[in-house]
Amino acid sequence: METYRRYAPALIRKAERMLQSHDDALDVVHALFVELLQRDSSEIDLPYLYRAVTNRCLNLIRDNSSRRRLLSRQDVVLRGPVRSTCEDRAIDLDLLTKLSARLDRQSVEILVYRYVDDMTQEEIASLLRLSRKTIGHRLDRIHETVRALIENDGGDT
Repeated sequence: METYRRYAPALIRKAERMLQSHDDALDVVHALFVELLQRDSSEIDLPYLYRAVTNRCLNLIRDNSSRRRLLSRQDVVLRGPVRSTCEDRAIDLDLLTKLSARLDRQSVEILVYRYVDDMTQEEIASLLRLSRKTIGHRLDRIHETVRALIENDGGDT
């Protein structure tokens, strides 16, 4: 397209000045010309292209500003799952290793689902096809084992 070869470098420079990003400028200009190709617009002049690039840059700036504002409101949700604690202690690899030596295989599996994968008791019960009450009892035994480990190690676990 002859129009692209003739005007694209100037339009990219203009968009770059507005957006302070070469990649975003390329995206804006290329999207404009793709749209023009789809409309089959053969008679396009430079003033129209400048206005179109300016408007697209302003829209992108507004969109980015709105996106940042919305994301800041939803920051807690976007952090993802927060690890639960077991007696105010995060389950780390060392403690997990010590517990796996003291617990049966299914209890270790429940421990991992609850405190590493941050699943609810209902989700674990559904996954293992056990009752929620059984999962609660198993978690209580895991907590007792953690307390015993803490007492035996003098709190250095």
